[in-house]
Amino acid sequence: MAGHNKWSKVKHIKARVDAIKGRAFSKCAHEIAIAARTGGGDPMLNARLRTAIDNAKAVSMPRENIDRAIKKGTGELSGVTIHEVTYEGYGPSGIAFLIEIATDNLNRSAQDIRTIFSKNSGATATPGAVAYQFDRKGEIILRASAGSEESILEAAILAGADDVQSDEDEHTILTQPNLLGNIAQELRAQGLPIQSEKFTSLPQTTVTIDDVDIARQVLKLYDILDTYDDTLNVFTNFAVSDAILGELDF
Repeated sequence: MAGHNKWSKVKHIKARVDAIKGRAFSKCAHEIAIAARTGGGDPMLNARLRTAIDNAKAVSMPRENIDRAIKKGTGELSGVTIHEVTYEGYGPSGIAFLIEIATDNLNRSAQDIRTIFSKNSGATATPGAVAYQFDRKGEIILRASAGSEESILEAAILAGADDVQSDEDEHTILTQPNLLGNIAQELRAQGLPIQSEKFTSLPQTTVTIDDVDIARQVLKLYDILDTYDDTLNVFTNFAVSDAILGELDF
C-alpha cells in the first residue's frame, strides 16, 4: 500500500509538471504564430520571431511544435487563422483585467472569457472601459547574469529606453511601444542576450487588497485567466497587502 501511495504522489506531481509544461508550450506557440504572422517566418529577418523561438527552446518545446506554430502564423496550414484580441473585464471589488488572447476561434474564446468572469464574481466590460487605466509599454527582459544593474541601465538609456527595473533574477527594460523593436535590436548589437521582448500594459494606479477573502477570489480569477489555453498575457491593477499575503495559502 505504501508503494501504491508513493506512486500515486509521483503520478500527481508528474501530471502537474506536464500541465505546466503544456501551458508553457501553448503560450510559446501562440507567440511564435503571432510573430510569424506580423513579421514573416524567417527568424533571421524577424527579431520578434527569433526571440519567441529562443523562449520556446528554453522550455524544451519540440522543434516540430515550433515549426507548426510558424506555419500557422504564415498561413501555410490551410484553414487555420490566428487572431489576436484583447478582452476587458472587472473582477471582485472592481479589480481591472486586460486579457490578451491568440485564438483560431473568436466566438469560442469570447464565450469562454465571459464564462470565466461570471463564475468568479466578475464581468466582462466593453472595449475601452478598462484599457484607459493602463499605459502601453514595450518590455525587454534580460537575465541578471547579462550584466550589472549600472551597465544595463547605461546601455538601455543610451539605446532610448524609458526605464530599467532590476532585481536578483532579471533586468526589465521599459520603452515606448513604437521604439521596442529598435531598442531591442540595438541591445542585441551590443551583445546583450534578450530573454523576452514584448508589449506590456502597466496600471496607472494600483488597488491594494486588504481582505483575505477578496484576495483569494481575485488570485483565483487571475490564475484561471492566465492558464486559459489561448491566453498570451493577463494584466491587472491589484496588489495584495503584506498582512494579507501572510494569510494566503499557496
